[in-house]
Amino acid sequence: MKKYFTHPLMDNNITDSDVNSLILFLKKNKKKIFTQSKKVIEFENKWSKWLGIKYSVFVNSGSSANLLTLLALKIIYGTGEVIVPPLTWISDVASVIQNGFKPVFADINPKTLCMDEDEIIKKINSKTKAVFITHVQGFNGLSTKLLNILKQKKIILLEDVCESHGASFNKKKLGTFGLISNFSFYYAHHMSTIEGGMVCTNDKKVYKLIKILRSHGMLRESGDRNYEKKIIKENPKLSPKFIFLYPAYNLRNTEIPAVIGLNQLKRLDKNNILRSNNLKYFLNNLNNNYYRTDFELEGSSNYAFPLVLKKANIKNRNLLEKIMNINNIEFRRGNAGGGNQLRQPYLKKYLKNINFKNFREVDHIHFFGYYIGNYPSLKKKKIIKICKILNNISYE
Repeated sequence: MKKYFTHPLMDNNITDSDVNSLILFLKKNKKKIFTQSKKVIEFENKWSKWLGIKYSVFVNSGSSANLLTLLALKIIYGTGEVIVPPLTWISDVASVIQNGFKPVFADINPKTLCMDEDEIIKKINSKTKAVFITHVQGFNGLSTKLLNILKQKKIILLEDVCESHGASFNKKKLGTFGLISNFSFYYAHHMSTIEGGMVCTNDKKVYKLIKILRSHGMLRESGDRNYEKKIIKENPKLSPKFIFLYPAYNLRNTEIPAVIGLNQLKRLDKNNILRSNNLKYFLNNLNNNYYRTDFELEGSSNYAFPLVLKKANIKNRNLLEKIMNINNIEFRRGNAGGGNQLRQPYLKKYLKNINFKNFREVDHIHFFGYYIGNYPSLKKKKIIKICKILNNISYE
């Protein structure tokens, strides 16, 4: 039986308004077309406008967005090394490996939980094809210095913005800086389509390719009639409707999640302000003798409260977990993706002789970092109550 938490990681992310919009759509849709169609296109267009980007492609998850991004990178630019964070969701690293790239890890900045710019720069070499940065828990992972270096060295930037909808750098939304950016609409994220993701780009060639790869590698998904005519002419023995250019996937989403996404998008900006205010209130009321509170909040759009013990003490960690369990506070140790990906079994065959001393910051988060729930309906009174519980723990 699932435990009931008085403070869950997420609360009420699918609202009555979302359900009503879906009911209305189902009643009005006389032809009963629920596969990818007009609502998917409408959602893609409205998402692009909200983000400030030319093209968006709706897929069935943020992980699928990662997979398509790295596949498109391989097809257009070839393979090589991709610098990735050790604090991220598995699909970022998995998509690199699955597409024949070598993952190269860079330790994190404790004030943003994203890759440290100096660590990234140290790892760049002649084999570096791209930097795949994860904007963790709503924090910004970019800097002018990093962007200038990548531009100077002609290294592609990819952005994972799955936990950071609406976060910004220099007043420009994250997800608009890289060649390609990925978003997730999983239940617990800033907005939800139940399951879903988006691939975003300003590059028309990438956009066309992503649409093809999303739908079995079929030519007719490209949306480029001149291109389609050219390929059809080159393949006269094939049915024009069934020309498969790549051994790809079916990662499409459907009309039903798109309808929910369109409704959720209406309140995203307002909800992001509430989340950001919640984070500031949480950090201002948390005891900075025990916990880290010096995060860089400029441009952030918080996903979940970061709760990081200052002292690397196992007894204190176990006591914290015990108190949170007693008080029904749901938590995840290791923050994004369960902590240091370098410690996960799936990487053992790909990486040998890892020196964890070179990854001290992410290892601290792995053993002594958590996130707990932040959501728009969370009241200040409850934040105070949670902070009192955390601040009153008798640590060594």
